Amino acid sequence: MREKLEMLASKYHKDLFRAAFGITHHISDAEDAVQNTYIKYLEDQTDFQNERHLKAWLLRTVMNQAKDMVKTFWHRNRVSLEDYMQYFEFSSKEECNLAEEVLTLPSRYRIAISLYYYEDFSVAEIANALHLSESAVKSRLSRGRGLLKKKLDIRNRSQSRKRSEYT
Repeated sequence: MREKLEMLASKYHKDLFRAAFGITHHISDAEDAVQNTYIKYLEDQTDFQNERHLKAWLLRTVMNQAKDMVKTFWHRNRVSLEDYMQYFEFSSKEECNLAEEVLTLPSRYRIAISLYYYEDFSVAEIANALHLSESAVKSRLSRGRGLLKKKLDIRNRSQSRKRSEYT
C-alpha cells in the first residue's frame, strides 16, 4: 500500500496540488484536499482503465475535496500570488502575466481554463470531471478566454501609458 501511495504522490502530487490550490487559494487547504484524495484512492480500490482515467479520477476527487473546503466556515479567502505561482514554471514573462490573469477569473472559468491549458485535458475530460455537458465546458472556455482578453488588453494599455510617461 505504501509503494502504491508513493508512486501516486510522485507522479500526480504537483498537478493535484495546483488544481486544489486554484480552488482553495490556501496552501494548507490544498494540501489537505490532496491528502484526502490519497485516502479516498486507497479506500476506493477502483481498477482504472488507464493512466488518463486515473488522473481524471484523481483531479475530479481533489477538486471536489477543495470545493467542499471552500464551503466551510473556516475557509479564508486570501492568498499571496507568490505562493501560488511557485508551483508553475514559465518560459517567459508573458506566460507568467497570463497565469496571473487566469487566477483572477471567476472559479467556473478559471477551473475550465486551467484544466484545458495547463493540465492538457480535452473538453470531454473536463466535462466528465466537472459533471457538465461538453457544450457547457466550451462555453466556459470561450467566456473565460473573452474575459482574459479584456483583462490583458487593459493591462497592456496601462503598461503602455506608464512607458510613454517615462519617455
